[in-house]
Amino acid sequence: MSVAVNGIAHIQMTVNSPASLVFWERLCNYLEMKTLIRGGDVRYCVGSRTGILVRLAPPNKRNQAFDQDRCGLHHFCFRARSREDVDTIYGFVEKELAATVVHPPEAGDQFAPGYYSILFEDPDGIRVEVNFVPGKGHFGEGGRLATDGPGPASRYGSDGLTGGEE
Repeated sequence: MSVAVNGIAHIQMTVNSPASLVFWERLCNYLEMKTLIRGGDVRYCVGSRTGILVRLAPPNKRNQAFDQDRCGLHHFCFRARSREDVDTIYGFVEKELAATVVHPPEAGDQFAPGYYSILFEDPDGIRVEVNFVPGKGHFGEGGRLATDGPGPASRYGSDGLTGGEE
């Protein structure tokens, strides 16, 4: 027996910079999430079927920058409802938040049919993606996990999901 979860309820991150608290609250509010907690060292926003909690690291632990290649979070991704939403969010992130943009809106068909995304960083370098995948993605027609699909890949990269075909 297995259990199908209903998404991710919340994500909690620790940041070094007070500017990151402002960044996250503004981003979450733009994504139609409401601020539930606004304390001196914490922000917690909820809505859009998720929650984002961001807190400042204790002063004696703010000496290391985020490194996505160390153990822990690499990045996380918000799922948009359309390509247009990805484009609109990109405009906000670039102009209003002045985020570090890793890549502007681009196709990523190597990851899933119709994949379209942006990737940016908060003031502490934590990476955030926003993507749109039409239909059922890998579970839909042409997807690796569709009834007649090739199944799990054994590798991923610039060539997409490869290997593992039985």
